[in-house]
Formats: sequence, structure tokens, C-alpha cells
Amino acid sequence: MGKILVESVGEVKEYVDICDYAVGLSRMIGGPILPSERPGHALIEQWNPVGLVGIIMAFNFPVAVYGWNNAIAMICGNVCLWKGAPTTSLISVAVTKIIAKVLEDNKLPGAICSLTCGGADIGTAMAKDEQVNLLSFTGSTQVGKQVTLMVQERSGRSLLELGGNNATIAFEDADLSLVVPLALFAVVGTAGQSKQSVSMFLGAVEEAKKEGGTVVYGGKVMDRPGNYAELTIVTGLAHDASIAHTETFAPILYVFKFKNEEEVFAWNNEVKQGLSSSIFTKDLGRIFRWLGPKGSDCGIVNVNIPTSRAEIGGALGGEKHTGGGRESGSDAWKHYMRRSTCTINYSEDLPLAQGIKFQ
Repeated sequence: MGKILVESVGEVKEYVDICDYAVGLSRMIGGPILPSERPGHALIEQWNPVGLVGIIMAFNFPVAVYGWNNAIAMICGNVCLWKGAPTTSLISVAVTKIIAKVLEDNKLPGAICSLTCGGADIGTAMAKDEQVNLLSFTGSTQVGKQVTLMVQERSGRSLLELGGNNATIAFEDADLSLVVPLALFAVVGTAGQSKQSVSMFLGAVEEAKKEGGTVVYGGKVMDRPGNYAELTIVTGLAHDASIAHTETFAPILYVFKFKNEEEVFAWNNEVKQGLSSSIFTKDLGRIFRWLGPKGSDCGIVNVNIPTSRAEIGGALGGEKHTGGGRESGSDAWKHYMRRSTCTINYSEDLPLAQGIKFQ
């Protein structure tokens, strides 16, 4: 799909890691026992599988993101139906064969994790099908909105991980020779996938120029077989330029100069996407302001590390137009289960809550 080898190996390793994580998590999930206001009563939360989890994935993480969903969904007791991206179908087939073998070696049906290949028509059918108890969708905000409406129309459940537009903020004590390569690394993984991707790259470069930006590095398609674009740095744009607020899915870094912390925090939060963000600073107060209610409004908020390669132990996902869903670690498992509040009366009486008595 266009990734360099080391990034691809890391993605496969991430699937292995989430499987290890899920095995341990399987012994810890569950609900609390709550105190009841009525004598001789117990109040508990019971968590059960939702049933069938539909998983629709994008091309840019064709292995790891499926793993985040698949591993957690299985230890919650669900079965999975996966639709990978049409442009990475060979990866989907290869992964599904590995999973099926593991399941069958352990006397379980390989169909617990099933695969379907196809285009938007398959995704639409999954979104509209009432047999799909939870639909996890990773993709663009535009398509995600359409999926949401189709699932909501049947009163279904969805988990969304949509567009990102991640900011890396470097203050006066940050080493820019480190920060800029890291920021470029955060976007480079989306280059080289198709001619459409290259066309989007060129369109974004031209739009940046029209809006007053200057290409100080790159900006061209590489003259070689395949679909490769140069790493590109653009300066001179206004912070609210429309192209800077657009997720292009190309290796373009927009650089802005800011006056102070309050200003740049506001710039970070004014974009519609809310996936990931990061600051580089040694100021302890600034770190906690960045993490606090007046800091970043993203789902992933980092300090002194880039915005990419999140660890599996945390919940992965974003706010605003990124969809609000959470996958992988922390309590993301709750998305893949249904919760029942259960009251058990083990007394000889039949008292009502709130002390109500019908006399």
C-alpha cells in the first residue's frame, strides 16, 4: 500500500502485540458489584457480547487497525466480518488465512473471523444490515458521515475512526532538527498508494500556492515507476487557510509561526478533525495546560513525541469530525459489548426503590 518496509513490519508487530494484550484483558473485563439501597438486594453490571462486529478498514493501516478491532472483539465473545480496502485485498486475504488457521488449530471454526472483499456496495450493505450488531468504520470523515446515517437509520451501533489533521507544536526550547523530521514521518506513510493519491497531492500543493503558501521543499511527483511524491514543506499560509484544515492524505507539512501558547493552542483546536496532537516543550506548567481543559481537544494528546505510532495500551481514536470512537486499549472493549444493569432480590420481601410503598 506504499509504506516503507520498517513501517510495514511495525504494523504486523502491532497486530501481534494487540493479540497478547487482548489475552490478558480477557481475564479482567467485567462490571462492578454496586451497593443496593434495598436490604437483601444485590446490584451488578453484566457485560455480554454484541454478536456480529462488522469491520470496514481503510488502506493506510491495512493490518494493525483490523487487529485493534478483531482481537478485542473476539475476547469479548463476538464474531467478526471484515471488509478491507479494495486496494489492499491481498493483505486482507493473507491475514484472514493466518487467523483461520490459528482458530482451526484450536478446534474453533475459521469463520469466526470472516472476510468479504469489494467496494462501496459491500460497505453499504454492511451498514444497513440489522444482523451487524456493531459496525466499526475507519476511513474519511465524508464517508463516515454516510455510514453513520445508514447505521442510525436502523438504530444500530457504530464505532468511528475518521479523518485526522494532526498538529505538532514546537516551542523555543525544542530541537527543530528533531521535530521537523518527526512531523514529516507522521504524514509520509500515506504517500505512494495510487495515482489518485498523487493527484490529491498535486492538487493540495497548487491550492496551498493559491492561498498564499510557498513550497520551500519538495512539491513534485518523483520521476520513477510507481506513485511517489516528494516530502513537501509549505510556509506562509494563514493558520485558518482552508487547505491547512483539509486532510489531504499526502506527505505535506504546513509550517506556521505563532506568538504565544494561547494562540497556538487555539489554532490546534480550530480544525474540525481531532485525532492526534503533540507539543515539544520542557515547561512543566505548559505540559499540564496542554493536557487540561484549555489544551488540546484531540483524542490523542502527546508531549515530546510525534503524533503517530500510538501505543496499543491506550484507547485510540479522536474527537469532533474524527468520530469519537475508541479502539484498542483502556476501556475500548466496552464498545464491543452490551451492558445490563441487574438487580437480584435474595430477601423474602419485595421492596421498591426510593422507598415507595403503594398502600
